[in-house]
Amino acid sequence: MTLEQLYALIEPDMDAVDAVIRDRLHSDVVLVNQVAEYIINSGGKRMRPALVLLAAGALGYEGAQHHEMAAVVEFIHTATLLHDDVVDESALRRGRDTANAMFGNAASVLVGDFLYSRAFQMMVAVDNMRVMQVLSDATNIIAEGEVLQLMNCHDADVDEARYMQVIHYKTAKLFEAAAQLGAILGRSTLAEERALAAYGMHLGTAFQLIDDVLDYSGQEADTGKHIGDDLAEGKPTLPLIYVMQHGSPEQAACVRKAIEDGGREDFPAVLQAIRQSGALDHARARAKQEAELAKEAIFSLGASNYKKALLQLSLFAVERNH
Repeated sequence: MTLEQLYALIEPDMDAVDAVIRDRLHSDVVLVNQVAEYIINSGGKRMRPALVLLAAGALGYEGAQHHEMAAVVEFIHTATLLHDDVVDESALRRGRDTANAMFGNAASVLVGDFLYSRAFQMMVAVDNMRVMQVLSDATNIIAEGEVLQLMNCHDADVDEARYMQVIHYKTAKLFEAAAQLGAILGRSTLAEERALAAYGMHLGTAFQLIDDVLDYSGQEADTGKHIGDDLAEGKPTLPLIYVMQHGSPEQAACVRKAIEDGGREDFPAVLQAIRQSGALDHARARAKQEAELAKEAIFSLGASNYKKALLQLSLFAVERNH
């Protein structure tokens, strides 16, 4: 099933979210408009705002605040992308030049700050302290995850537990918050809120693990980024960690050197080690475990087309090629 088919149920809501995004992006400062519109309109999957809408729908929410909250989540995500690409010195995202490549690092950082602050303005307008708590906590943890990842770069001694912590903080936390927001707006019970939060966390973890796999197995035309970018940045992702723990001494030494040195010189040898050691199969298996945990988390939710879509979304997260 394609993402478009998955989103058919919430298409009118997604259109409403897009309208909110366009309205709230406006600034009297021309450069803010240019950079923000460039990154927002660059063809992302919009999974996080979709999660807000699907979770709210699963609990029967019928208002319009979920459109605002979905836009807030997308703004927070976009701000992290702007800052990420500056830190990583990335030149390509979603098949296009990154904002920092187009407009420079200074503009990217500052417009990221604009998006964060605009998101908080929108949170305040909803006037729900629980919403504020969830989103402010999530934003803080995401920032900690960014710093953790920075500390792990070029460190070949990072183990699976340390790496999974980065995933939970940096990626899964916003998925968790998005699903939790939908539950809060739907006036859920505490059990339902926790169930949807757990679903989001496991879905986000599965999603990131597949991103790690695609960095060594995807096609650039599909992924929209340069294959091997993680290795070039010295990031010890799960496939690399697996080779160092389970590959031959020669394979482990090759990967260790590549992480510590960065760059792309060792990419062919590292790719061969990853494929021969079964590292991609291991990472995919871990992603599937997380997707199953996501499905189990919402088992007790009442039956609905929204719940079906959430279950299908967990399947898409691990079967996608981009």
